[in-house]
Amino acid sequence: MKGLKLKRWDPFLIVIALLAGFLNIYGIWKDQSANAYYTAAVTSMLQSFHNFFFASFDPGGFVTVDKPPVAFWVQTLFASIFGVHGWSVILPQALAGVGSVILVYILVKPTFGKTAARLSALVMACTPIAAAVSRTNNVDSLLVFTLLAATWLLFKAVKTKKWPWFLAAFGLIGVGFNIKMLQAFMVFPAFYLFYWLAYKANLKKKLTVLAGSTAVLLILSFSWAVVVDSIPADNRPYIGSSQTNSVLELAFGYNGLSRLTGQRGAGGGNRPGDGNQAFNQPGSNQMFEQGSDDGSRMRPDDSNQFPSGFSPGQDGNSRTLPGDDGRNRAGNPNDGGGGPGNGGMFNTGTPGPFRLFQSQLSGQISWLLPIALLGALGLLLGLRRKKAMTDKQKETLFWLAWLLPMMGFFSVAGFFHQYYLVMLAPAIAALTGAGWTELYGFTRNCDGWKGWLLPAGILGTTLFQVYILLPYKAQIGLALPVIVGVLGIGAALYLGITQIKGLVKLVWGNSRKVAASGAILVLLMAPLFWAATPLLYGGNSTLPAAGPESSGRGMPGQGAGPSQGQDPGNGNVSFSRQENINSALINYLTANNTGEKYLFATTNAGTAEAYIIQTGQAVMAMGGFSGNDPILTVDKLKEMVANHEVKYFLTSGGGFGGGSSEVQTWIRENGREVPQEEWQSGTEASAERGTDRNGSVTLYEVTLD
Repeated sequence: MKGLKLKRWDPFLIVIALLAGFLNIYGIWKDQSANAYYTAAVTSMLQSFHNFFFASFDPGGFVTVDKPPVAFWVQTLFASIFGVHGWSVILPQALAGVGSVILVYILVKPTFGKTAARLSALVMACTPIAAAVSRTNNVDSLLVFTLLAATWLLFKAVKTKKWPWFLAAFGLIGVGFNIKMLQAFMVFPAFYLFYWLAYKANLKKKLTVLAGSTAVLLILSFSWAVVVDSIPADNRPYIGSSQTNSVLELAFGYNGLSRLTGQRGAGGGNRPGDGNQAFNQPGSNQMFEQGSDDGSRMRPDDSNQFPSGFSPGQDGNSRTLPGDDGRNRAGNPNDGGGGPGNGGMFNTGTPGPFRLFQSQLSGQISWLLPIALLGALGLLLGLRRKKAMTDKQKETLFWLAWLLPMMGFFSVAGFFHQYYLVMLAPAIAALTGAGWTELYGFTRNCDGWKGWLLPAGILGTTLFQVYILLPYKAQIGLALPVIVGVLGIGAALYLGITQIKGLVKLVWGNSRKVAASGAILVLLMAPLFWAATPLLYGGNSTLPAAGPESSGRGMPGQGAGPSQGQDPGNGNVSFSRQENINSALINYLTANNTGEKYLFATTNAGTAEAYIIQTGQAVMAMGGFSGNDPILTVDKLKEMVANHEVKYFLTSGGGFGGGSSEVQTWIRENGREVPQEEWQSGTEASAERGTDRNGSVTLYEVTLD
C-alpha cells in the first residue's frame, strides 16, 4: 500500500521500533511451549485441514479451543515454517506488537506532526501490558494490530472520500471478531463517530455507505461462526467452552456479555455470589480460575469451592488456612474478591470509577493516562458548536471515543485479565503524543492559562507515578520513585515559572523545550522499566502481566501488587503448567494401542496439552479446557469405545472433574484399573503424583468386546 510508504524513514521511528522489538522478542526462545493450550491447538492444526479450519485443540478433532481461528491460522503458518516451538507461536504476536508501534506513528503523523508521532510511538512501545502480552501466544496483540490497520483504512477513506476504503476498514473489524470475538467491537464508538464527523458527503450517500460498511462487517464477523454452527455436530469438533456446542453462544455468552456481568448462564457462567472462584483442576498441576480468558472456568453445576480444606496461594499452591472452611476467600464480596486491598481474583482491582488508577491495574496501562486526558482537553479547547471542526479535533474525538468507553468497560467489568488492557494502549499513546505537543505549544507561547496546562499535566502525572511506584519500594528500592519525583516535579515547577509575567525574561534559550522534553522522558522511565520486567523476571504466558517480582512468592512477571504474598488465601493465583510427560505411560499406551484413534482420554486440556505438543498424538480432553464442557454422554462414550476410538482413560484420584457424573461412574464401573507398575517407573510415578494436587493418577482400560 503506497500510503504506508514513508518518504523517508524517520531514524527516531527506527530506534523506537527496535526498542519495541527488543521488549517483545528478546528471550522468547526460552519459553518452551508458551500458553500450552493454544500451542497444542497449533500442533493439531498442522495435521489436517479439518483441524486447521475449526481450530481443534486435539489432533483427533474432538473439541476446539475457546477462541475463533484467525490468530491460530497465523500461528500455524509460522509453525509450519519454523516448527512447533514456544517462540515460533509467540513470534506473530511479537511482530504484531512492533507493527502496532509503527502504525500508531503512521496514524498520528499526518495530522499532529512528526514530534507527536514519535512520542506516540514511543509511548506505545513502552506500554507495559503491550510488551508483556506480545511475548505470548495469546491473541490480543494481533487483535490490536488488526484494529489499528482498520483505523488506517478508515483515515484513508476519509481523506480520499472513496467508499471502498470504508468497506475495507469495517470489514477488518470483522476479521478482528474472528480473532477474539466481541472484544474487537469495542472500537465501534470510535469508528462510527469518526465516520459521521469526518466523511464529507450528502446524507443519502453517508447512510448508504455506512449501511454497506456495517453489512460487510457483520458478514465477515459471523461468516465462520454461521458456517461452523450449520455443520452437523458429528462432523466437527465440539465448540470448546460453550454449553450448547455453538460458536454464536460462545461469542455472546462466555466471550461476550459475561465479560461485563461476570455472571455466565448457559455459557458456563458463575452464579451470583460465586466471586470468581478458582479451583485445582483434577488430572493436572494447574490452578484454574473461573472466567479465565484461556477457557478455565467453573460451571453452573460445580460446588463453587475448592477441595475441602484448600484455598489458592499466591504461588498457585493449595494450602489450608487457619479457620478456613475450604472456600476460596476471593468470593467475599466485601473485600473486592481478594481480601482487603488485595485486588480481587487475578489482580484486577475493585470495580468502580477509579479502577484503572488502583495499584492492581495502573502499573499495566495507566502511567500516562492523566497527561493523555489533559492533552485531549487541550486539543479540544477550540471546539465550537457552530464552527467547523479541524482534522485535529476530529481525530482527537476518534481516540477519545476509542479510550473512554473502554475505560468505562474495564471500570465495571465482572471478569477480565490484566492483559485485556492492551486495548487501551493505542488511544493513550496517540493522545499522549498529540496532546503533549499541543500543550507544549501553549506553554512555549505563554498562552495565558493554557500555558499552565503542561506544567499541571506533568506535575499530576509525576505524582501519580510516584503513587504507583512507592508500594514497590521493597522490590525496586527508592531510586526510581525518587528520580521520577524529583525530576518530574522540578520540570513542572520550572515550566510553571516560565509562565509568570516578569520572569519570562529570565528563561534561558531553549531551556523550556529541554525541560518539557526531559519531563516526558522522565515520565517514560517507570513504564519502560515495567515493560522490561518480563525480560528481567520471566513471564507468564498464560496470564501475561508486567511488573516487579512480588514479595518473593509470586510468579515472576505476574505483575502482582505489593500486598500480594502477604496472605496465602488472597485469590491472586498464579498458573503452573504440566511441562513434562510420562514417557513410561506413552510407551505403555503405544505398545497396547490396537488402532484406537485416541492414545488416551483425560478429563481436561491441562493434562492433555503437553502430550499433544510433545508427541503429536491425539489425546482426548473429555470435558474441554476446564473439564466441565458437556461434550460426552454415557451413550456417546459407549459408542466411541465400541468403535475402538478410545480405550484408555487417565484420571485423578481426587475425581474426574469433567463431564457428567454418569460418565465418570460408567468409566469406573466398566474400566480395569491398570497397575501403576505397568505404566510408570518409580521416579515418574512419584513425579506424576507430585504434579497432581488432587490425589494419585489412575489409568483405566475400558473395552466392550
